Amino acid sequence: MKKIWLAPAKINLFLHITGQREDGYHELQTVFQFLDYADELRFDVRDDGEIVLETPLPGVADKDNLVVKAARLLQQQSGCPEGAHIHISKKLPMGGGLGGGSSDAATTLVALNQLWNINFEKDELARLGLALGADVPVFVQGYAAWAEGVGENLSPIKLDEPWYVVLIPEVSVSTAKIFASDTLKRNCTPLDINRFLAGEGDNVCEEVVCQQYPEVAEAIQWLSQFASARMTGTGACVFAPVESEAQAQEILQHKPAQIDGFYARSCNISPLYSQN
Repeated sequence: MKKIWLAPAKINLFLHITGQREDGYHELQTVFQFLDYADELRFDVRDDGEIVLETPLPGVADKDNLVVKAARLLQQQSGCPEGAHIHISKKLPMGGGLGGGSSDAATTLVALNQLWNINFEKDELARLGLALGADVPVFVQGYAAWAEGVGENLSPIKLDEPWYVVLIPEVSVSTAKIFASDTLKRNCTPLDINRFLAGEGDNVCEEVVCQQYPEVAEAIQWLSQFASARMTGTGACVFAPVESEAQAQEILQHKPAQIDGFYARSCNISPLYSQN
């Protein structure tokens, strides 16, 4: 049976912006943790150098798909003459703040690095991944991390691994639109890890998203009945920790019909590495 490569979701346990650089990028502080809920990718090596995406995303040209970009970037940087058929079984929503596209790209780099016998080190793959998106390096490295810079300066962090309920409002949030907002707070006082572990930190994008996308505000309000709910990344997904899988199942049974959702266990080591 063909090997399945996992591309897991991530959540941001907080997200602060401490400044903005001259090139327009924002200086961030955040903590990434993975969920055992993932897209599934399969790869078949070709000998003609062609990259064929067997499962195109609606509305996204193959050349613009991060998976295809990742494969071609690895070809270019390694000089590898081989190609691949790539099949993706999508579970993670687009525009949800769970990092689906970045995770798919990272898994593509990791998988083809092995299947094409390139054998780049993780740090080199993470460096390549940064050219595809700021979240790609954490998925390549595969450990829960304290992150700074644009999200690429990573330090391992050991966290509890609770169950989470995740709601998926029926909207796709534009990250560019949120970061361009005049009301976004860009001058957070820097935190350190100890203060975060003591309970400090929120998501400064949440207020802006809730103003522009009331569906996200409604999801937070509903989930807050059961636990402390917040948004991940620039949205739209909302999450809350719960005490058990059974509690997560019970909450989801009562969710509003117009909101999709799932439950998952958080993990400090990416399922890409722990389950492959």
